Amino acid sequence: MDARNSNGSWFRTAELEPGVFVIEEPWHDERVKSYLITGSTGAVLLDTGTGVGDLRSEIQGLTNLPLTVVLSHAHWDHIGSTHQFAGEAEILIHPDAADELRAGVSQKRLRRYLAPAHLSGPFAGADLSRSLAIPGVEPTGFVEAGQTFGLGDRTLEVLDTPGHTAGLIALWERATATLFSTDSAYDGALYAQMDDSDLPAYHATLDLLASLEPRPRLVLPAHGNSPMDPRLLPRMREAMASLRHGQQPSSVADDVATFDHGEFSILVAWPLAGAAGA
Repeated sequence: MDARNSNGSWFRTAELEPGVFVIEEPWHDERVKSYLITGSTGAVLLDTGTGVGDLRSEIQGLTNLPLTVVLSHAHWDHIGSTHQFAGEAEILIHPDAADELRAGVSQKRLRRYLAPAHLSGPFAGADLSRSLAIPGVEPTGFVEAGQTFGLGDRTLEVLDTPGHTAGLIALWERATATLFSTDSAYDGALYAQMDDSDLPAYHATLDLLASLEPRPRLVLPAHGNSPMDPRLLPRMREAMASLRHGQQPSSVADDVATFDHGEFSILVAWPLAGAAGA
């Protein structure tokens, strides 16, 4: 694995396998990760992070192949640098998330996410929101389940994975059994019934991911450790099923219940209405 810091040390970039780069933003507590996947004839950039740092320059330092930007969903920490690629690359997103991308994120709203309490390392104590907003971007097209991206010697398939939010997708490279799980599965706190999340849809998504054939060999999420242990996928599915059928939470604080499963947890608004069989 080749790792380096660049762009004022905001990014930490590593080539996990030939042609698969993780671009992590390690100094924010979300530890958000975008991925560059390169083939013989083209490249896909999956998500564009928080908007801090010059992601465009980071990508230009890794590839000069024709680039398609694929956004897994439109939460702020996945669309932040999309505007840096406008006019230069295709920008694709699920139709259910397109309006949120078009709207962008105001400086006032970002103040909550980029406050000093969320930052560490060389950025500890900074307030990045004072100089940052996320401009709205018009997508050039849309993605849907089953769509594929042919990059010459590799093919990526779109998986429809709602639950964390509407319009969430993942990418699946069947030939190498590599799953880019985005925000649907990671070894951290899974937001399953909070804000715009949907518990039954999330359960169905985890069932899909845990049932993939061939079984995922490499799982690359948008948060937490990357790679993630593929054996967590069926455990997450089982944990979601138990929650929906009446399991009691490990703890409840401020109307949020936590279901702790060691390497990961599930967060839901509490009390959970109609959980059994919902």
